[in-house]
Amino acid sequence: MEAWLDWLRLEQTAGVGLDTARKLLAAFGLPAQIFQASHAALTQVVSERVALALLNPDSAGLEIQIERTRAWCQQAGNQVLTLIDAEYPPALLEIPDPPILIYVKGRSALLTAPSIAVVGSRNATAQGLSHAEKFSEALSHAGLTISSGLAAGIDAAAHQGGLRGIGSTIAVIGTGADIVYPARNRNLAHLIANEGCIISEYALGMPAIAANFPRRNRLISGLAKGVLVIEAAAQSGSLITARMAAEQGRDVFAIPGSIHSPLSKGCHQLIKQGAKLVDAAQDILDELRVLPMMSATSVIQTELVLDPAAKDPLLLALGYDPVHIDTLLARTTYDIASLSAQLLERELAGQIESLHGGMYRRLV
Repeated sequence: MEAWLDWLRLEQTAGVGLDTARKLLAAFGLPAQIFQASHAALTQVVSERVALALLNPDSAGLEIQIERTRAWCQQAGNQVLTLIDAEYPPALLEIPDPPILIYVKGRSALLTAPSIAVVGSRNATAQGLSHAEKFSEALSHAGLTISSGLAAGIDAAAHQGGLRGIGSTIAVIGTGADIVYPARNRNLAHLIANEGCIISEYALGMPAIAANFPRRNRLISGLAKGVLVIEAAAQSGSLITARMAAEQGRDVFAIPGSIHSPLSKGCHQLIKQGAKLVDAAQDILDELRVLPMMSATSVIQTELVLDPAAKDPLLLALGYDPVHIDTLLARTTYDIASLSAQLLERELAGQIESLHGGMYRRLV
């Protein structure tokens, strides 16, 4: 019999959430012993309704879920881990509410590797996406696995950067492990399944439900030594992840931004609350006492430290806050035609972006 069967039955029992499951396991031991307990014994721990559900499960619904899970586990790279399995991530055992089951797709060995979570806005700026990708690549080259949530924006960029280093990446998702959400990240999800790892605590077939995503954030931070926040509004899911990280005893890092950007408000708030300000990947490696490999040092020096504006007067004139084209005319010696051409050239090179109202912002 598959080791996960009784655990799945417990998970699927109506009225049994994580808190109730922990109480039952503490009282009776393994799930098999829970199901062998008497009605009287069960009602000493749980309500009458839950006791009856444990003794009289929805056989038809349970059998469908068992067959779905069995078929999924037969696919290469897929497995279900329970709390007592040796391969279960030890870092998750340290958090107050570890899931009793996790569905794993890909390189499960990454779940025991040292990791750093990278999170941020779904509606990130081009500069934020660049930071996420470059920081994650450098940290992955140093041997840290990048954990994130496979969302659009910063999450996706972090996964892409992580995949380019030896640390690779873990995607913690808020749906069943057989579902890709959002659909736009389907190709990225397939790449992570082949080269990294995808995990979920939700049963197969679980669709995208809004309430599940903030809850899965505790696993993103729980797997990691620390959390790096890149671009977050004052009220955002990334701040939930940062709060959970602090509660779990993990380090919290934040990249500062323009005081005029709403996507910098959350990072600045975290820094005020004690998060560590970082402006290079090496800051994180130093804090976590990780010794990077030579390749990581090279990435950090060439991509995160060197200033492309050092030899470009237009980038120097732009600074790091949004600037109107009229202000740039006053700061430089260009006429309007030449300045427009220069701005277009740098926009095509990915060095700046144009905003509404004749405003421009530097990205590098």
